[in-house]
Amino acid sequence: MTEQGETGEIITILLVEDDAPTCWRLQDALVKAGYEVRSAGTLGEARSALAAGAPRVLLTDLRLPDGHGIELIRETRQRFPDTEIMVISALGDEESVISAITVGATGYLLKDAFPTDIATTVRDLVAGHSPISASIARFIVRRTQGAAQSSAEPPPGPALNTARLTPREIDILWGIAKGFSYAEIASHLGLSKQTVPGHIKNIYRKLEVHTRSEAVFEAVQQGLIKL
Repeated sequence: MTEQGETGEIITILLVEDDAPTCWRLQDALVKAGYEVRSAGTLGEARSALAAGAPRVLLTDLRLPDGHGIELIRETRQRFPDTEIMVISALGDEESVISAITVGATGYLLKDAFPTDIATTVRDLVAGHSPISASIARFIVRRTQGAAQSSAEPPPGPALNTARLTPREIDILWGIAKGFSYAEIASHLGLSKQTVPGHIKNIYRKLEVHTRSEAVFEAVQQGLIKL
């Protein structure tokens, strides 16, 4: 059985990880789940793999023997805008996180909080979700709050439109900002797990964003949620 994208094609993954045991473990799990996986251990190998064609998903570490994963993320986003990019790294400092998201990562998982089911995580990523460690979400919120507090006079902008989101959508957005999983949000709000992705899709559309981090940033900026 193979994992297929929305157009029916097999989902291809470029896995960039220089630690051989970690790379083997991830590749084995992804291949068994039906993904087509290419692996690279260096920035140079990753660039060569990208020259052969765009992967549907890029999973990359940040610390590579011959360069930084941020370079790879930026290059991939510029060349292949439809590729989903997720960082898998031990680096959890604010600079690394914000840099990766700013240049194009749509997910960020810390290795010490790595999910056991990587295949499901990739499936969520391809479905438009943004797998993200809870501590990473807190970084983003703190950065947003710090920017707001340091600005004595906010620049003029369009009037806030808090009516665009329903109360239920704002509840779900708050759960996203707190780093809760879809299952946890559903449990807290008394919803089915199948209902939450539909609400999140509407939130993304209304806020004109594509990722969890972008949704939280935009919601705080617009005053839709206060954390």
